[in-house]
Amino acid sequence: MHPGAIAAVTPDKPAVVMAGSGRIITYRELDAESNRLAHLFRAAGLRPGDHVAFMLANHPLFLAIAWAAHRSGLYYTPISSRLQSDELAYIVNNCGARVFISSADLAEVATSITAGTPAVELRLMLDGTADGFGSYEEAVAGQPATPIADECQGMDMLYSSGTTGRPKGVKPGLSLAPLTEPNALVHLIQALFAPTGESVYLSPAPLYHAAPLRYCMTYQRFGATIVVMERFDPEQYLAAVEDHRVTHSQLVPTMFIKMLKLPEEIRKKYDISSLTHAIHAAAPCPVPVKEQMIDWWGPIIHEYYAGTEGNGFLYVGSQDWLQHKGTVGRALLGIVHVCDENGDDVPTGEHGTVYFENGPRFEYHGDPDKTRSAQDPKGRGWTTLGDIGHLDADGFLYLTDRRSYMIISGGVNIYPQEAENVLAVHPKVADVAVFGVPDEEMGEQVKAVVQPVDPAEAGPALEAELIEYCRGRLAHYKCPRSVDFRAELPRHPTGKLYKRLLRDEYWPAGSKG
Repeated sequence: MHPGAIAAVTPDKPAVVMAGSGRIITYRELDAESNRLAHLFRAAGLRPGDHVAFMLANHPLFLAIAWAAHRSGLYYTPISSRLQSDELAYIVNNCGARVFISSADLAEVATSITAGTPAVELRLMLDGTADGFGSYEEAVAGQPATPIADECQGMDMLYSSGTTGRPKGVKPGLSLAPLTEPNALVHLIQALFAPTGESVYLSPAPLYHAAPLRYCMTYQRFGATIVVMERFDPEQYLAAVEDHRVTHSQLVPTMFIKMLKLPEEIRKKYDISSLTHAIHAAAPCPVPVKEQMIDWWGPIIHEYYAGTEGNGFLYVGSQDWLQHKGTVGRALLGIVHVCDENGDDVPTGEHGTVYFENGPRFEYHGDPDKTRSAQDPKGRGWTTLGDIGHLDADGFLYLTDRRSYMIISGGVNIYPQEAENVLAVHPKVADVAVFGVPDEEMGEQVKAVVQPVDPAEAGPALEAELIEYCRGRLAHYKCPRSVDFRAELPRHPTGKLYKRLLRDEYWPAGSKG
């Protein structure tokens, strides 16, 4: 159940295939590369519980570097390749990284933090060198390709997106268990998605995000081949499924929306019959979008609700979803509670903050106040990701929105996700964000910011059309009073919308948390 075990049986089997370049990393190469880097970590003085960080795009050796840290018992923090210098320096310092790895294509930002990250003892660069960085390839070349003597399991320590202030590192406990011992995610994936050594898993998102990183590494425990897209493109995704006979993949709803807006002839052009499990998470999926995806791909759509914090896990397959449209599933890990502001459970069907009981514990690294804010007010050890939702009589959870995005207009609570879900499927809308903006009379009013499919259509006529479209499907008070247009909305490559960046433009500094 790890690359070394797979390499011993099928050494020439592809462990990683880059969808764009076609470069292949075999299991023999993955195992050897991760072992050499693990030896280098030990030679540099790192011991279990120490920390490394790396900033890479979807590089062919990304997973080998993660495995090296994992089999060394280290905490490892992959960092977004889109960050600016101050953001990058903050994470490297905050996580306590003793080693920092990057690549030549990111040299400008990587080298800019050298003076500001004095605790880093070793800096390595792939595909070239730069001031202050040694050659990664030269550093590992002389190390043994065999496992280190004290091999044990480490853990990722990933950072929140930072949409509400500085990003926070989610620090789980470190088991230091033998590499052969499966973790909870291995058991979940095995039970739900049945991967085998014949599986081909397509990852279209950046590997530094929680789900792509964890699922790719878990599928490699089963000996699957991981196909990595350098970046997502809707037609190239369909082509990759056909070319590589992909069996499993994980997406986000914005990827579904982009594929559904492809011309019919493009959607029908590719053979995707090999796909048996299309998994999605990370954001609520508009009901019409999921209905269309099930109509197109069949009942192979699987959804889960979880977070980087790992404090709970809900799941729903296509058949159950069709009976409970809009749900994100029932709990498989942790017990779900929906609570009011006092921490008391609300009646079935009523909205409240979603908490997990009996889920794994976590902390936000170096931020005890943030850690406490994620715990229930009655001190029972329940934890929340900050979402609002409700449970139905069958125990299925429906998410309403993030607590921090709720709009209060004239004393009425409005959840912008409802209007976003409606507008997202309008044929003239490429992307949309809905949030509250200041209103002298009502406190807040509902605003939509839209990226139109055709930029030439942006203007009063389309604004009126979208408002009327929304009012035909939702109560008027939930619909935008006005619509602004942008060439592009600020989204992370994983599909996560940086709504805070848009919302802050409309509020005086510090007036809206």
